[in-house]
Amino acid sequence: MSIEKISKGDELSQSENIVETNIDKLKALFPEIVTEGKIDFKVLQEVLGEELEEREEYYRFTWAGKANARREAQKPSTGTLRPAPEESVDWDTTENLYIEGDNLEELKLLQKGYAGKVKMIYIDPPYNTGKDFVYKDNYKDNLRNYQEVTGQIDEEGNKLSTNSDSDGRYHSNWINMMYPRLRLARNVLKDDGVIFMSIDDNESYNLKKICDEVFGENNFIASLACQLNPRGRHLDNFIAKTHETVLVYGKNVLSETTMYGLEKTGSMVKEYDRDDARGKYRVLGLRNRNQSFNPITRPNLYYPLYVDSKSLKVSIKKSDIFTEEAFPITSEGVKTCWTWGKDKVVKDNHLLEGTKVNSQWQVFRKDYLMDDEGNIALTLPKSLWNDKEINNDYGKKAIKKLFGKNIMDFPKSPYFIEKIIECGSSNGDIIMDFFSGSATTSEAVFNLNARKAISRNFIQIQIPELTQDKSIANKEGYATLTDMGKERIRRAAKKIKEEHPEKAKSLDLGFKVFKLDTSNIKGWDGNPDTLNESLFDAQDNIKTDRTEHDVLYEILLKYGLDLTLPIEEKQLAGKTVFSVGYGALFICLADNITNKVAEGIGEWKEVLQPEVCRVVFKDSGFTDVEKTNSVQTLKRFGISEIKSI
Repeated sequence: MSIEKISKGDELSQSENIVETNIDKLKALFPEIVTEGKIDFKVLQEVLGEELEEREEYYRFTWAGKANARREAQKPSTGTLRPAPEESVDWDTTENLYIEGDNLEELKLLQKGYAGKVKMIYIDPPYNTGKDFVYKDNYKDNLRNYQEVTGQIDEEGNKLSTNSDSDGRYHSNWINMMYPRLRLARNVLKDDGVIFMSIDDNESYNLKKICDEVFGENNFIASLACQLNPRGRHLDNFIAKTHETVLVYGKNVLSETTMYGLEKTGSMVKEYDRDDARGKYRVLGLRNRNQSFNPITRPNLYYPLYVDSKSLKVSIKKSDIFTEEAFPITSEGVKTCWTWGKDKVVKDNHLLEGTKVNSQWQVFRKDYLMDDEGNIALTLPKSLWNDKEINNDYGKKAIKKLFGKNIMDFPKSPYFIEKIIECGSSNGDIIMDFFSGSATTSEAVFNLNARKAISRNFIQIQIPELTQDKSIANKEGYATLTDMGKERIRRAAKKIKEEHPEKAKSLDLGFKVFKLDTSNIKGWDGNPDTLNESLFDAQDNIKTDRTEHDVLYEILLKYGLDLTLPIEEKQLAGKTVFSVGYGALFICLADNITNKVAEGIGEWKEVLQPEVCRVVFKDSGFTDVEKTNSVQTLKRFGISEIKSI
């Protein structure tokens, strides 16, 4: 047994290889298509049979660059995320992430550690108006391209902040930007995950077509009309456009927890105008008004109830008193369904009375305002949102309250995002926004957690786009949008601590900052600028300007571990050793490592008793003799997965 060195091309030197993962799934589903480890495409065609579309003309959505965009979504990243604790708040304890850099590469880097973990995504991408920032992806070397476009100029000094509608591929450019990001975003969603996307008329059609392909038409939930500008925009022609669209898709809409209801407020609460010992209630008919529900589609909701013609009380069982039979039948004599099944009728016992209408008994029930836990009853979100608190004026007020000035032109209202978060997530969930802008979503998560005394965490991703030279934000010292976003999160946390000091004690009001960069490991780096350095300087595989903590978090990323896992640091035989996730992974990146370090790791592992234990060393950190002895020592403690970088 020896230490396996992680080299370039190894799965642990890069982000998730989605192509290989999907091929493995295909092989597992159809083992007969595998011939000497390769896929026999002709056999696959035979297996799929009539499901193949072979005609020249058929319904599809395509554009210039689609093949490249699809390939890009599947290509691994060799980059990394470097920790910036000096810009963070509560680094050691927080589970919130703020990631600075190009969201395409960063979504790739999160594929291993966050696949299937995010409950809800909200994005407010560039609307492609010809003036907003457009991500200029370079599919050959995105990391190098990111370093160039961070300043919004190309090698010739040309600005990259617009996508003019005179460009022959105006819409295609925008679709090529969005498509791979949404493909990657789908992978990080939980099976019951949901994504909300703000957009205006300019690209709403194309965004829906992209999502129909990425998420599936059957997973389309709704198109919300949200009145964000009641007065209309001053440049509008013919129609004053007062609303924007929010497209909603689920990863799997068959899951009952894809979406949640909203608390009833205002006029809805006033409808509960009766009281009994249990609380306020309103009277509703038990017959379901949904015309698609009938005895054929929902047989469990079609059954008889029985009415006492004297007292008008209702029972689930027939008796000497309850003799009058009642079925869910309309006044026109059409069979429908009850709202509740038999079990719920028996359990809740909320039946109020029966009333005879046109010779048919109608049954009524009590609908209570509060549930059994004392919470206000929920209602389905409506497709039209026109609450005054969601409009952009409230977004400006929120910014001004935190910064003292309106440093953003069109910020979304935190209440608007709070409402979306309530629809799409619950306590303990992760909320992602990979076009985070001024970090409104972060403030919304903080506000909602404080108001509900619950815990949701966020992952915010934003490119460090330069602010305009003459803008208020730039004059206030915020050179980039990420500078503004990080400061907003700090101020939002401070505001909650001042306004709700007791609640704040149990809330996670911190965030960890990470920044996109090329790999810390020379041998893993895909950057052509460092090729000569990698070839002629093999003595130490770690770049000279990188720290042990930089490498530590790259290993977490490439292993597919959560960036917020607890990390403990100890000195063993005079060398720094990190324990990640209570002993799930030990990392030592020191020089002159001896067998005593391995002995200390083994003893530490015995104390922590992790279910799985792995160890990573720096390859140049010890001699061949010490390496051999360390392997044998770790093996004695039951540790068999040992790698070096």
